[in-house]
Amino acid sequence: MGTRKVEQASLFLTVEDLPVAPKLPVFEKLNEVLNKAGFDEYVEGICRPFYAETMGRRSLPPGVYFRILLLGYLLGIDSKRGIALQAHDSLSIRKFLCYGLQESTPDHSTISKTRQRISPEAHEEVFTWLLGQLRESGLAKGEKVAVDATTLGANAAFKTLQRKDSKASYKEFVKA
Repeated sequence: MGTRKVEQASLFLTVEDLPVAPKLPVFEKLNEVLNKAGFDEYVEGICRPFYAETMGRRSLPPGVYFRILLLGYLLGIDSKRGIALQAHDSLSIRKFLCYGLQESTPDHSTISKTRQRISPEAHEEVFTWLLGQLRESGLAKGEKVAVDATTLGANAAFKTLQRKDSKASYKEFVKA
């Protein structure tokens, strides 16, 4: 039986040693369109009433929050945990969200709390505006936008876990 080798990370790294995010033209073009349209300033104005002036830890900026939701939609990720994991692991998504390698990306609980804080009407307003900007730039052709802020209870018992693609239970997945 082999054992997993644990290597100590280098103490010093040069810039050349750092990984580089792969070029993903969709995310680059999307950020270009959003920045040109003043997306961050726009959503900060809409979301200002939902944020306290000074309280607790630093919050998730509205521009980052809505980019995270957009990523979840574009990549087909349904859960906040999945989006948070993808943001943490992917260099190109970190670049899209403007997070460096040394920075922590938002936790799923922060994403969820931010979603609860911002009203469904504000979500709809932001995504309607966003869709208009994307349509104007030629990145989208859609005519409608829908926002669903439904809260559903979940039975998260380990015995009931099931893969979405094959419907295999955890035990079946492990045996395969």
